[in-house]
Amino acid sequence: MGLFALIQAGGWLMYPILACSLIAATIVLERFWMLRRRRVMPDRLVARIWQWHRKGQLTPERLNQIRKGSPLGRMLVAGLVNRHHSREVMKEAINDVGRQVVSDLERYLDALGTIAAISPLLGLLGTVIGMIDVFSVIVESGVGHPGVLAGGISKALITTAAGLSVAIPALMFHRYFNNRVDKLAIAMEEQALKLVEVIKGEREENEGGRA
Repeated sequence: MGLFALIQAGGWLMYPILACSLIAATIVLERFWMLRRRRVMPDRLVARIWQWHRKGQLTPERLNQIRKGSPLGRMLVAGLVNRHHSREVMKEAINDVGRQVVSDLERYLDALGTIAAISPLLGLLGTVIGMIDVFSVIVESGVGHPGVLAGGISKALITTAAGLSVAIPALMFHRYFNNRVDKLAIAMEEQALKLVEVIKGEREENEGGRA
């Protein structure tokens, strides 16, 4: 049975379920692209910033370039623009921007979680409607119309299966991306704190070069 035939057999509730599947697939692909570690945390960014700092090359233009280059860069620049202040001021600025960065990394994940929650409910609604059709036929004509009865049962089963087929992968990806964001947030915080310690002289210069 083709996709169009399944949609017809499942009834009108197949259309919102299909829309949920398309939205979920779009979010999954977009988040896979946006949450790549290389994009979020470029390699050796702290080391490069340390070298620029030593050479006095952290100009406003370069800071702006770092800020636009990656989410980690946004956090680091928040500390760098306050590097002439105390360590606490640098950390507070990094934490403030860090919350915004994590919020951006979590973009669309609430929508993905909502799809995971409502898709089986749409399937269940289709099941209820299908069974209502079955019982309506039984009340009106008895059990002498097996084709109509089978159609109602088919509608019930198809919408349930379709709803679960959308909800299960959506839930899996929702949890996967949430876990990925948590790990990236921890890693970015470690890099930002490392930069603060290096800038404030708590680490040896050669350790800063290996950051």
